[in-house]
Amino acid sequence: MASPTSDPGAGPAPRRGILGLVFLTVFLDMVGFSIIFPLFPEMLEWYVGKEGASSAVGRLAASLAGMVDDREFAVIVLFGGLLGSLYSGAQFLFAPIWGAVSDRIGRRPTILVTLLGTALSYLVWFFAGTFWLLVFARLFGGVMAGNISTASAAVADTHEGSDRAKGMGVLGAGIGLGFVIGPALGGLASGWDLTGLFEGAADAGVNPFSGAAALALGLALVNLAWAAARFPETRVQGPGAGEERRGLNPFSALTRLDFPGVKALNLAYFVYFVAFGAMEFTLVFLATEHLEYEPMDNAMMFVFIGLIIALVQGGLVRRLVPKRGERAVAFMGMAMTLPGFVLIALVTRAESGAILYAGLFLVAVGSSMVMPSFSSLASRYVPDDRQGFALGVFRSFGSLARVLGPIAGGALYFGLGSIAPYGAAAVVLMVPLAITRGLPEVPASPEGPEGR
Repeated sequence: MASPTSDPGAGPAPRRGILGLVFLTVFLDMVGFSIIFPLFPEMLEWYVGKEGASSAVGRLAASLAGMVDDREFAVIVLFGGLLGSLYSGAQFLFAPIWGAVSDRIGRRPTILVTLLGTALSYLVWFFAGTFWLLVFARLFGGVMAGNISTASAAVADTHEGSDRAKGMGVLGAGIGLGFVIGPALGGLASGWDLTGLFEGAADAGVNPFSGAAALALGLALVNLAWAAARFPETRVQGPGAGEERRGLNPFSALTRLDFPGVKALNLAYFVYFVAFGAMEFTLVFLATEHLEYEPMDNAMMFVFIGLIIALVQGGLVRRLVPKRGERAVAFMGMAMTLPGFVLIALVTRAESGAILYAGLFLVAVGSSMVMPSFSSLASRYVPDDRQGFALGVFRSFGSLARVLGPIAGGALYFGLGSIAPYGAAAVVLMVPLAITRGLPEVPASPEGPEGR
C-alpha cells in the first residue's frame, strides 16, 4: 500500500492523527444531520399551518393521517421518515460518485467539497420558509453526503489488514456519538426563534427552526475549516486510479467491482440494514403504543442505542477483530442481533420495558460489530485504487436500505401488528448470516478485472 501524504511532496500522515480527524469530521457531520430529528412534530404543524390544508404539505399530512387512522404521533414519525428517506435516497444515488471522485482527485478535496455542500444545505434550511425549500435542502444535503464514504476510504488508505476494522470502529463511534449529541442539541435549539433577527427576516424565509439550522450550519463550517486546515491527503495516485465511469446507477457500479466477495458482501449488508431500518423506524410506534412512552422516553431510548454503538465500536471491535477476523465478528454481531429482534417483538404490554431494553442492547451491540467489520471487508476485497469507489457503493446500498427498511417496517406494523416487523426482521437475518458464513478469505493483494 502506498504511503499516504498530505501533499505530493509531504511525508506519511500519522495514522493516529488521521483517526482523530476522521472521528471529528464524521462526528460533527452527524451532529448537524441529526439535529433536525426532535423538530419534526413542530415542523409538520408549522408548515401545514402556514401553507394551509390544501397545500402540498397539508395534503401530505392528511394522507399520512389516513394511513394510520389519524394517530398524531404516527403521522409525525411518518413525516420524519419521509424526510429521512429523501436524504437517504439522494445519498444512495451519489455515494458511489463521490467515492469514485475521491479515487480520482483525492480524499482531501472530495471531503472539502462535500462539507461545503453540506454547509450550503443548512444555509438553505435556514431560509426554508416554504415546505418545498425544506425538501430541496434535505435532497441537496443527501446529494452532498459523500464525506462518510470518503472518510472511510481515508481510513482504508492508512490502515492495513485487521487494523482497518479498528479504524472503521473509530469512525463508527464518531457516527454513533453524533447521533446522540445531535438530537439533544436540536431539542435545545428548538426554543430559538430567529424570525425577529432582522427586519423582514420572516419574509426572507427565516422560520422557527432557523435556530437549529444556524447551529447545524455553524458546526458544518467548523468542520469545513478544521478539515481545510488539518485533513491531509491520504490517497497517493497510481496508474489507472480513479478511472471508474460515474453514473446514477449504483447497481451498475457494483457490477464493475468484479472481485471475489464484493457482491455477496454488499448483498449481506443491504439485507441486514433493511431489517435494522425496519426495527429502528417502528420503535417509536411500539414504545408509544405498548409502553406509553413520552417524547423524552423515546429520546432516551435512542441515546441508549447511540451510546452502546459508540462504546462497542470504539472499544470492543478494536480488540476483537485482530483475534477473530472481520467475517467472524460480523457473523457474531448478526447472531446477537437476531435474538434482540425476537425480544423486541415480545414487547406487548406496559410491563415489558426491561424486555425492550434487553433487546435493544443486543441489537445495538450486534450492529456495532457488523458495521465496522463489513466496512473493512468492503475495502480489503478490492485493490488500493478502488477504495473510494468500493466504499461509496457500499455506503450507497446502506442508504437504499435506509429508504426501504422504514417502508417495509411501517407496512408490516400497521398492516399486521407490532410483532410483525421484528419477527420478520429476525427471519430475514438468516439470509445475511448465511451469506457472511460463505464470504471468501481476504486476499493479501486483491487482483482482478479492472472493472471498467
